[in-house]
Amino acid sequence: MGETNLTALLRGMEPELHDRPYGFGLWTGEALPFAPFATVAEAEGLTVVAPLAELAAAGMVSDPWARISLTIHSDLAAVGLTAAIATALAAKGISCNVIAGLHHDHLFVQWHQRDDALTCLRALANA
Repeated sequence: MGETNLTALLRGMEPELHDRPYGFGLWTGEALPFAPFATVAEAEGLTVVAPLAELAAAGMVSDPWARISLTIHSDLAAVGLTAAIATALAAKGISCNVIAGLHHDHLFVQWHQRDDALTCLRALANA
């Protein structure tokens, strides 16, 4: 079971910036030619989240996104973490897309704003 206390989650989130850009693509074919980071099945096809180079090699075009993983083990039932992060990033003009895994939350921000996002998240953790 993960952490549910919002204060503990924010103080212990220790955001980790991954070193390569990711992208979002739409896959309508059969089997994917690579293992994606995440997928979301939608009526229009399969949304694929993967390193940008892998998407491009499969013919999918995407803007570059930075992946920031929160290293704290957050519980899926925790309340307020996504809202606190979204509020802090929005105040800096940074959009954020969140994918929650069983153990960690993964934030996707525009590649060119990755350093500002990381600074903002660290400030939030230290507030």
